[in-house]
Amino acid sequence: MAGSIQDRGNGSFLLSYHIGYDAKGKRIRKTRTVKAKNPTEAKKKLAAFVTEIETGQYVAPSHTRFSDYVKVWRKHAIKKLSPNTLETYTYSLDGRILPALGHYKMEEITHVHINGFLESLEGVLSSSTIKKQYNILSSIFKLAKKNEIINHNPMEKSEKPSVTYKEGDVYNSSELNELYQLLNKEENKQMVLLIKMALKTGMRKGELLALQWDDVDFNTNTVHIRHSLSYTKDNGYFLKEPKTKGSFRKVAPPKKLMDELKKHIFKKKTDRMEAAELWEGGKYYFVFSSEMGKPYNLDVPNRWWTRFHERVNKELKKNDKPPLKKIRFHDLRHTAATDLINKGANIHSISKRLGHANITTTMNIYGHYLEEADQKIADLLNEDYI
Repeated sequence: MAGSIQDRGNGSFLLSYHIGYDAKGKRIRKTRTVKAKNPTEAKKKLAAFVTEIETGQYVAPSHTRFSDYVKVWRKHAIKKLSPNTLETYTYSLDGRILPALGHYKMEEITHVHINGFLESLEGVLSSSTIKKQYNILSSIFKLAKKNEIINHNPMEKSEKPSVTYKEGDVYNSSELNELYQLLNKEENKQMVLLIKMALKTGMRKGELLALQWDDVDFNTNTVHIRHSLSYTKDNGYFLKEPKTKGSFRKVAPPKKLMDELKKHIFKKKTDRMEAAELWEGGKYYFVFSSEMGKPYNLDVPNRWWTRFHERVNKELKKNDKPPLKKIRFHDLRHTAATDLINKGANIHSISKRLGHANITTTMNIYGHYLEEADQKIADLLNEDYI
């Protein structure tokens, strides 16, 4: 068998294989250092090494560091990823991944390094955020394997993180009634309408802020969800496609809410005419925006929602009444879903209304609420049982 083995001690062996000569008559040699228990095992690894070379599967060791290859990957990613996703990935790379793995050479990184890095994030980041770190690394090493920078992709043996959906807090029917009464007393009717839309349609915040006049069809009493508002430092505000293919959808809000929406859009159109050349919305006509048509900052609904709670709870405390439960803005979407469950809507309709990619996602998030609703039905049936 062609090739040779050199014992370097401590279980380390240098494998060598000569594949011919270059133009100057110099012998071309391929080498690899391996760990083996004894010379017999080293010979087996040499045989595999030779086969690898002769079948064209051999990739010469790269001295490229992970941090340097990330720069190559970024140029590739710019063409493949949305600006918002790329900015999110860059934040994760610069903040966590590169500090942990950037100093290694590409061929040095194994699944042990990957698993150790991901495990270090447990208890620090949410399961979904850890999954994003995994996805970023998978994308980088997949490209490296394709470009023959590495021979083996360490992600293939790495443990893929599972996502645990965090249960958000929601309002029950009596809390919802109290909330609507408090909202109707507010002066900022635009923000009140945005909150009601979140509660009655289950739309995501980005989808609400991307909603335009033409997306609302008063003849069919439907709202078309076609975009999501996004923002990056490099691109500013822009509209992107919704989160999933199923997110392209139509929802039918209650008739009374559509009446409020109709009055609101009429006011927006009046504002547009009065603004004339001062209009800041450009070619867009957002349903929820500044008086001059400029899209809302993505954090505006969160800030208003926080201040609303502070304001009403201060007043409730003054009148010796219990406070309104504080939930996150995103939990308004969860409230919309659980309210539909309590009203007897089937899970397929709820999944479609929320724009989930599939019904499995809906079941993962709201399965226990469905079980609770089913138990209530069982209790009702029990009343008639003889």
